[in-house]
Amino acid sequence: MSHKALIVGATGIVGQNLANRLVAEGWTVHGLARRVESLPPTVRPIAADTLDPVALRAALSDVVPTHVFFATWTRRATERENRVANSAMLRNVLEALPRPEALVHGSLVTGLKHYLGPFEAYATGQPPVTPFRESMPRLAVENFYYDQEDVLFEAAERHGFSWSVHRPHTIIGHAVGNVMNMGTTLAVYASLCRETGLPFVFPGSPTQWNSLTDVTDAGQLASQILWAATNPAGANEAFNIVNGDVFRWNWLWPQLAGWFGLEAAPYPGGPTSLEQTLAGQADTWAAMARAHGLREGVLDRLASAWHTDADLGRPIECVTDMSKSRALGFTGYRPTLTSFLDLFERLRAERYIP
Repeated sequence: MSHKALIVGATGIVGQNLANRLVAEGWTVHGLARRVESLPPTVRPIAADTLDPVALRAALSDVVPTHVFFATWTRRATERENRVANSAMLRNVLEALPRPEALVHGSLVTGLKHYLGPFEAYATGQPPVTPFRESMPRLAVENFYYDQEDVLFEAAERHGFSWSVHRPHTIIGHAVGNVMNMGTTLAVYASLCRETGLPFVFPGSPTQWNSLTDVTDAGQLASQILWAATNPAGANEAFNIVNGDVFRWNWLWPQLAGWFGLEAAPYPGGPTSLEQTLAGQADTWAAMARAHGLREGVLDRLASAWHTDADLGRPIECVTDMSKSRALGFTGYRPTLTSFLDLFERLRAERYIP
């Protein structure tokens, strides 16, 4: 069978890594995004806005994928608005396909906010019991992830394709301009600290500093998405996806500091807003970019400090159970320190950090 993929959000941290994996496996890959200039020549670009149904239908008029991978979202002021916009994006894509009956599988990437709630009610109320398991019921709060799932389930039943939902923790991987990119944000922060003498302070909560946690390598996520899309055991299931190890930030932080030639600053005992720390550093980063010949001199195009603050500031333990997909045959594993250091190496090699 010839596999033809449509990746929605192909320029994002998930989409880029998934596209590279599918191309390496011999797939024909179409990449849909509003701006497609950064897509590699191995990916067939489709420039369209998923919230414009008419333009989207025209852009997809001759695209007949066997697999759709939805890996994007839009941020609105309230979760009610998030629900409307993000469910519409997925619905519009599925309704714009000229031959939806040709679909074999549809994949949706969401995340641990399935268990933690949306940003406006993030990790509030009764703390969830860890580790997070796919069998846990939906929270009794508005959450656009639930609406997206329902859109996918309904379309799969109507058109006869299988589906999978993937719930990563914080994703560590290469993507420039991504609005949720902790790895690159920390690389920029460390580079600024080395250049200016700022202390490399862990910005998060005492719970995150001391408790066990996990993250998701973008390549690990791509591997699970591919497995579920092509393996009967992965059909019509929702899966957690993390690296497979656990760590404490009080161990990892000095390891990251050492890669940059820094000493990790003593933990101050409470959160320190990274967004505030970086707020006045735009000119400094621009000067660094000129001095070191970096490819991107606009700090906000690399760093998403608000998201890093949200993740590292959580007052609860976050550990994710991977038993379900392991029992069904997915055995991928990625050491977390390797995830970060490989990303740092690539950012330096491609001249995004000095």
